[in-house]
Amino acid sequence: MVTREFVPLITHPYFFIRRYLYKALKKHATALTGRLMDFGCGSKPYRELFNVDEYIGVDFQNEGHPHINEQIDVFYDGKHLPFADSYFDSVLCSEVFEHVFNLDEILQEINRVLKEGGNILITCPFVWNEHEVPFDFARYTRFALKSILAKNGFEIIEFEKTGNFFTTITQLRVLYFHTVLYNRMRKLFLLRWLYKIFFVAIPNFAGLCLSKLLPAESSLYLNNVVLAKKKTV
Repeated sequence: MVTREFVPLITHPYFFIRRYLYKALKKHATALTGRLMDFGCGSKPYRELFNVDEYIGVDFQNEGHPHINEQIDVFYDGKHLPFADSYFDSVLCSEVFEHVFNLDEILQEINRVLKEGGNILITCPFVWNEHEVPFDFARYTRFALKSILAKNGFEIIEFEKTGNFFTTITQLRVLYFHTVLYNRMRKLFLLRWLYKIFFVAIPNFAGLCLSKLLPAESSLYLNNVVLAKKKTV
């Protein structure tokens, strides 16, 4: 089961971004089959969503993201994946592209180890604060992703945005207070719960309600979700 940390309650500061990501990944999970590579796997938070024959987690060692207590199967050197051509049937790459400086080079490697016609499921942020510094290099629009993927031998099957203008603003407001206040309050039980109620739960609930009442607008959003496949030669 995916943990509460990645399917959070309304009292969680990452409520919107992680709820939407979970729903999007669950929706597309059946498109990934056979031997799957979770590229940039970290703690493999979404492992239970995928019913595959083999699940191999691959990651890169860097000081921006220490891999303590993470079950990584294979570390790669940042340039070359230690697998034979066409080794994988499918690839998951969630919240990783923004941390890869040489994205074209890595996508060519992913293309190489993916079987012809194999699917890749990608998520990456459009709006988020700097994280895992100094290994935070980029934010992508759907147009950039389409161009980068096409250039490196992939064809988009389906694209979606997570969140909308209002939920994105709400998420960023909650994130701001989490960044500047939480560490000051977390050691005291009463202050911690007052913070969760007034700076997290109430804004999240209000954002959820208002986003359903107000006109939809998706030019500002949280994440890109892309289902693509390796082009056939």
